Amino acid sequence: MKATVLIAEDEALLAADLQAQLTRLWPDLHCVASVADGKTAVEQALALQPDVLFLDIRMPGMTGLEVAQALAEDWPDLAKPFPLLVFVTAYDQYALHAFEHAAVDYVLKPVQPDRLEKTCARLQAALRQRAQPQAAEPSLEAAIHSLRELLHVDAAMPHGNPPAASPLRLIQASAGNTITMVPIADVLYFEAADKYVRLVTAEREHLIRISLRELQLQLDPECFWQVHRSTIVRCDAIASALRDDTGKLTLTLRGHPDKLSVSRLYADRFKGL
Repeated sequence: MKATVLIAEDEALLAADLQAQLTRLWPDLHCVASVADGKTAVEQALALQPDVLFLDIRMPGMTGLEVAQALAEDWPDLAKPFPLLVFVTAYDQYALHAFEHAAVDYVLKPVQPDRLEKTCARLQAALRQRAQPQAAEPSLEAAIHSLRELLHVDAAMPHGNPPAASPLRLIQASAGNTITMVPIADVLYFEAADKYVRLVTAEREHLIRISLRELQLQLDPECFWQVHRSTIVRCDAIASALRDDTGKLTLTLRGHPDKLSVSRLYADRFKGL
């Protein structure tokens, strides 16, 4: 079966070994790219649209799950079907959760030939099933459903950053020699900005040096909703959610002109009553 694959693995020797094993086990599988970081993985996957993605769970910049999340949000509607996902991990417990909750498969480091052979067989079976005219569910919708489950599992896994005992009530935002005390109730939304997070209130904005993921662990999930991989909004700051003709959702805020896009992964929060 002819197919294409993109490998995202930051350890060069492991990436080369994985590619060599895949070539031996599946001669008709063409590797279109092998990349070493999450950002490049997203860019190359969107450009090349491979049939299969092997994603290292832990990579510089973005995790394998964050790469999959970004692709689900940005995958073109008229593109090839969303890639089949295989996660590569050194953590057995993590991989088992991923496999049980959605991933097509997983392989543990160091990758064993007999295990990879089973993975190849499963991928080939999934591609054959996908090619059938009676395929029941659009590939992207299936991937989005699966990734919601994966992200839920990911949030429950230990990552060395345990949640705070109680949610944040105040954020200290520094700029030069000044530290501004920002009550959490004044925050409209947070937006990832490189190595910082942009904190926006009705009156002004601040930059705080923390990752959005670390910050999210300290927020009350009942009050702050993630609506995009780079955006968390205070739910009672939302004035309305407008759905356009393509199904894309845009949020308007109370007392602020900014509009926030809702990604496909989080659109199910806004169903109406």
